[in-house]
Amino acid sequence: MRPYPSRPARRAVPAAALLLLLGAACPAVAADGEPDRDFTIEDPRIAESSGLAASRLHPGVYWTHNDSDDGPYVFAVDSRTGKTVATITMRGVGEPRDVEGMSIGPDGDIYVGDIGDNLDGSWSHVWIYRFPEPKALRDATVTATQYDVKYADGARNAEALMVHPKTGRVYIASKNEDGGGLYEGPARLTTGAPNTFRRVGEVPWVTDGAFSPDGGSLVLRSYFSARVYDFEDGRLGESRSLAAPFQRQAESVTYTADGSALMFGSEGAGGGVVRVEVEEGGKPTGDGQEKGKPSGSGSPSSGAGDGQDGDGKGHAGLGAVIIVGAGALWVALRRKRGQG
Repeated sequence: MRPYPSRPARRAVPAAALLLLLGAACPAVAADGEPDRDFTIEDPRIAESSGLAASRLHPGVYWTHNDSDDGPYVFAVDSRTGKTVATITMRGVGEPRDVEGMSIGPDGDIYVGDIGDNLDGSWSHVWIYRFPEPKALRDATVTATQYDVKYADGARNAEALMVHPKTGRVYIASKNEDGGGLYEGPARLTTGAPNTFRRVGEVPWVTDGAFSPDGGSLVLRSYFSARVYDFEDGRLGESRSLAAPFQRQAESVTYTADGSALMFGSEGAGGGVVRVEVEEGGKPTGDGQEKGKPSGSGSPSSGAGDGQDGDGKGHAGLGAVIIVGAGALWVALRRKRGQG
């Protein structure tokens, strides 16, 4: 197997939001009997973690990948140590351009979305790669199936790919400064011809998304916020505003394998992943703004907290962070679009 090239992080975009305030449920439990927890990705090769998926075969393990033209690599990271326990090289998929999202389907296959397009329409098609989740955690080369993807209403940028855990249908959420769309793929992806995704809903700016394990909720996150949508018969229902952890570049989210928590990830060297509790089914209690707290392991990059110190002075500081972060985000996004 060709050695994996190490490389520094190329960019960092600040992001800010409050914590997701949800009710508690029985937590996902790793092999050592402890629940999945906050962790920091220790591997210096993973400098632009842009997607996250909880393993179905290996408790406490999360799959991730780098952004942009990193190569055909997917990593398994142990949440107990933050260390990479397997590096998977995909063969048979060509040269990835801008990998931005991943998900695991009901068949146990890992789906990787090469769906980024920083020029909002420069690619006539994008790709999805698919391979079975490895049964053993070791470095390996696997043969992946590559699917061509196009959108019924024209090319666009996207960073969120979600596979429904019951139907196996693939959804993509596009990313645009004026808001995006939720796109539904065909009932089955096929090779040999483009798979056309059709717009079935309107969504805000989205950097990643994830279905709850029962398929009844869809969480979509952005740099500064997150929303949970009821999801039924392939369509978005009512939504509620959630709050995501304070992270320097909020790029990924996934449910734990049992749906007891959300794991929010960030790009950047030493990227942090923050666990936030949810109630059964992945839905928040009340309006999502009153109760829950992160797991509290103190991940150094999470900045987790409710923005409120003991005498109630925290909100002004948080507001300042959000204003400054928004300005920096605008500049960074303009620079990113200019680079293509």
